[in-house]
Amino acid sequence: MSGPHPVVLVIEDDPQMRRFLRTSLRSHGFQVFEADTGSRGIIEAGLRRPEVVILDLGLPDMDGVEVVKALREWTLQPIIVLSARSTEEHKIEALDAGADDYLTKPFGIGELIARIRVALRHSAAGAANSANDGYASGGLRIDLLRRTVTVGEREIRLTPTEYRLLAALARHAGKVLTHRQLLVEVWGPSHVEDSHYLRIYMSQLRRKLEADPARPEYLLTESGVGYRLKI
Repeated sequence: MSGPHPVVLVIEDDPQMRRFLRTSLRSHGFQVFEADTGSRGIIEAGLRRPEVVILDLGLPDMDGVEVVKALREWTLQPIIVLSARSTEEHKIEALDAGADDYLTKPFGIGELIARIRVALRHSAAGAANSANDGYASGGLRIDLLRRTVTVGEREIRLTPTEYRLLAALARHAGKVLTHRQLLVEVWGPSHVEDSHYLRIYMSQLRRKLEADPARPEYLLTESGVGYRLKI
């Protein structure tokens, strides 16, 4: 946790759901602020500077994806979508817009709390990695300034494309990056349909970095959505 009472902003139009979240989150040590519309949520985010935003997509005044896009214009704080929309397409749309995680209603409060804690760790790790210009977890070290990758004491030689893919994941460690986001960042906008590139290069990276490529410790798959680098 980043402080004794991390601030969570809940953007949700259902008063019963807001009450449930308020009670549950406060009982776990969070400070909670609320908004019942997307426009009010954007204002509250600017006023409260929350450490995590919990966002419903079905808001009365605007779609939650537009709220994500609006927030991403000025903040990198974690956004967890909490929605009844359960298709992969909806998840990918929200994540592509900049959400960090997606939880489908109905949900267990234990899972939500766990995901908030992961989001807080991701945020803290992202700040630390930004300050150190690198990534470190377990035996894996990525130095983004020197462009070096080591596992234990062994330096790993990567092709330029392998390195670009790994560096993209390292810059967003802990966050799910969709297939589209990675394809655009590594190969460019003209390759958004070439998802086989990702499968090939991710397989190559796992062979070089993982002790057991079939059971990866660092390079994790989010089925049907994308990949993330574990923190």
